[in-house]
Parts: sequence; structure tokens; C-alpha cells
Amino acid sequence: MNIDILREELTADEGCKYEIYKDHLGYPTFGIGHLITDSDPEFGLEVGTQVIDERVHEAFEKDIEIVIKDCMNEYVFFNDLPEEAQHIVANMMFNMGKPRMGKFLKFKVALAEHNWKKAAIEMEDSLWHKQVTNRANRLIKRMKNVA
Repeated sequence: MNIDILREELTADEGCKYEIYKDHLGYPTFGIGHLITDSDPEFGLEVGTQVIDERVHEAFEKDIEIVIKDCMNEYVFFNDLPEEAQHIVANMMFNMGKPRMGKFLKFKVALAEHNWKKAAIEMEDSLWHKQVTNRANRLIKRMKNVA
């Protein structure tokens, strides 16, 4: 998978903020969709606190590494998927995280069968689709067109 393309796609979908903000679910976040955890130096800092470019980049690179690892663990066939499908799955994993993505059982079966239309249906039939409709619709459209 071309990681540079994934970086561009995630940056476009997530945006980039050089301050701590609350995401659409109310969780403290900064940079390119980096959810702040208790192991982050930003943990406990107030919304609006500035975060330097170097830290944003560092967190983003670590998050991408985790996402790729999670994709390979959750979908043992991940490397056998077409690159476009890999990008879509990685984008979803970045957005939702492994625990929520792990609940997409019918989606996983559809991917394993390379049934892109069924995978797109499962993406649309989800709470995730309701929460991030524009992003989800873009990814669903792409999934329908995987060749």
C-alpha cells in the first residue's frame, strides 16, 4: 500500500488542527485526528492548547503505524486486498479504531470474499455512516468501484 497516498487521504478527511479540540464524539483530539490518550503528553490539557507541528507529525506517523498493524491483525487477508480496498479499510480503521471496526463482521466477510458491493452495503448500514456521513459516503462510493 502506498503510505503517502494514505497520509494524503487521511489528512483530507481528518483535517489538521494545531490545537487540542473535541472530536465529533466529544473526545480530546489534536493534529490529524489524533485521539489523546493518558500516555500522551497532551493528556489533561485544555481544549485550545496549541500543539507544535513536530508533535502533530510525530503523532500522525505513530497513528498510521498502529492503523496498518491493526488492519493486518483484524484482516489477515489485508495484504491480498486490492490497494484501493486497503486504503478504504485503513481510512475506516483510522477513523473508528480497532474495537469499533472489529464489530463490522459482515463487512469483514464481504472483504474476504472480495465482494465490494456487499462491503459497501455493510458500510452504509452502520452507526459509523450516520456519524460521519460525508466521509462514509465517499468511502462507500470508492468501495463500490473497487476492481
